[in-house]
Amino acid sequence: MKRLALAVGLAGLLGCGGPNPRVLLFSRTAAFRHQSIPVAQTAIMTLGREHRFRVDTTEDVRFKRLVPDLNVLLSIDETSYQGGTNGTVHPMTWYHPFDGGRAWYTALGHTDESYADPNFLTLLTNGIRWAVEGPALDYRKATAVRVPSDPGLVKTVLSQGQFTEPTEMAVLPNGDVVVVERRGRVLRYRAADRSLTVMGQIPVNWQSGVKGVNAEEGLLGLTADPGFAENQYLYLFYSPVGPSVARFTLTDDSLALGSEKVVLEFFSQRKICCHTGGSLAFGPDGNLYLSTGDNSTPFDVPGRRIANHGFAPLDNRPGLEPYDARRSSANSNDLRGKIIRIRISPDGSSTIPPGNLFPPGTPNTRPEIFAMGTRNAYRLSVDPKSGFVYWGDVGPDADFDSLATRGPRGYDEINQARRPGFFGWPLFVGENYPYRQYDYANGTPGLFFDPLRPVNTSAANTGLHDLPPATAAFIWYPYRESSDFPLVGTGGRSAMAGPVFRADRYPGGGALPRYYDGKLIIYDWIRNWIKAVTLTDAGDYEAMEPFLPGVKFAAPIDVELGPDGSLYVLEYGIGWFKQNSDAGLSRIAAVGSPKLPQ
Repeated sequence: MKRLALAVGLAGLLGCGGPNPRVLLFSRTAAFRHQSIPVAQTAIMTLGREHRFRVDTTEDVRFKRLVPDLNVLLSIDETSYQGGTNGTVHPMTWYHPFDGGRAWYTALGHTDESYADPNFLTLLTNGIRWAVEGPALDYRKATAVRVPSDPGLVKTVLSQGQFTEPTEMAVLPNGDVVVVERRGRVLRYRAADRSLTVMGQIPVNWQSGVKGVNAEEGLLGLTADPGFAENQYLYLFYSPVGPSVARFTLTDDSLALGSEKVVLEFFSQRKICCHTGGSLAFGPDGNLYLSTGDNSTPFDVPGRRIANHGFAPLDNRPGLEPYDARRSSANSNDLRGKIIRIRISPDGSSTIPPGNLFPPGTPNTRPEIFAMGTRNAYRLSVDPKSGFVYWGDVGPDADFDSLATRGPRGYDEINQARRPGFFGWPLFVGENYPYRQYDYANGTPGLFFDPLRPVNTSAANTGLHDLPPATAAFIWYPYRESSDFPLVGTGGRSAMAGPVFRADRYPGGGALPRYYDGKLIIYDWIRNWIKAVTLTDAGDYEAMEPFLPGVKFAAPIDVELGPDGSLYVLEYGIGWFKQNSDAGLSRIAAVGSPKLPQ
């Protein structure tokens, strides 16, 4: 099969050689749709009849990014106009080898008149013929990983119907699993006999105390110490009066409550929900990472004419601080709405590792902050190879853009932090789509926030006025269909980030097929799917695919890798704030994979 990639009027072509060459013309668009697309389709089909190649059309494929090995024939000088985003490299026509075949591309042809121009038609004809009339394909040169028709994965239910609002888990070196529940219970699943026992009860604040208001606080996060086999340390993130991270020692089937060492504490308001964050994970650098939410409400102020309507909460009126996420997420002097990174000392205290966002001693900042600008970063992971931090951030509720007054609709995000930074909330969402400043006293919109020069003008801000440039989301999607990431589907959304599978960390490559080596696992608690994201060697997004699409999940709330490289899934169950019969713990592994260590 010869392959031709050709964008003309935002359309494109794939070619198949041989005595009866065929090309596939695709014309899916992610944003502006040029009126020249039908003209382009007619012109290319006409060329096919004249030059003896068949043409089919589709809108099921998209170009996503430029690759580095292009042979550029024509490029644009971006200094000659405003608005360019490619810098000094903006190719317009190129060719390159592709999986043992050939690819040719041009971005010309955005006008109807192009397809009446003999020179442009000659360019198209020669580009197509170069791609489909080249030498026979050499499949030995293919670089794309072949997608297995059946990866041979099996989901085994370990425990079901015995959890009440499970939140996070820690898979221990022997294959046992510790699970925490929002109301404070700590449980242990023993792999040897498949039993589930209660290890302890942490006294937590899991109810709001306000009539008609559900709380999201409680026992939220859990991870095991990297040296757990020797020290038996577990780290829990929970809400007593204010949220805290504490270390406990595990003794047999009991959590030694008297062994508690408080690692970190910070303030959190309790009168109005929502957004707690609450995920814990150690990185390959030995540091402990913690996600926190903006501790703000997405709802409208009761009885007020001017309301939020699901956009960024930026209400600056006195007494309405929970309606302003700039006081937390965009506040450099507050630990809410952040990814925190600390170093644990042997005595259970914490220190600040080098390289966080603000060096210790920087006025109006907290040195524990690794990343700021999260809304509800509910689950995070750290790539054991690259050290990149991933988290899912549950986004705001607006279903439509209101660019004239407020800003963009809501998006959930999967974020990737290669380095410390500001990730936008509540000034930006998705691919750095900006919100407008807004006067809630009189309903007057202001200017859009600038992602290159973001500022925090809230009266409740105790941190810096000028913030670091905003980092766009890695993956983002709204309630409705996503043109950027169509595989995520539609509906409610609660994005969460699982682990990156690295096969060389496990004996024999692990219990997952090597095909998943280097892929990031993401999942959605509401949409009940799990996806595998292919990353380039540099960590860039390359592709997304379903993971066990035929298997049913009931609100997956945590996904972790076990000591043998199998995947554990903790399911909250379909139902809010209660014990669900479908809440459970499962293990996913390839058929015939090695047994768990005993």
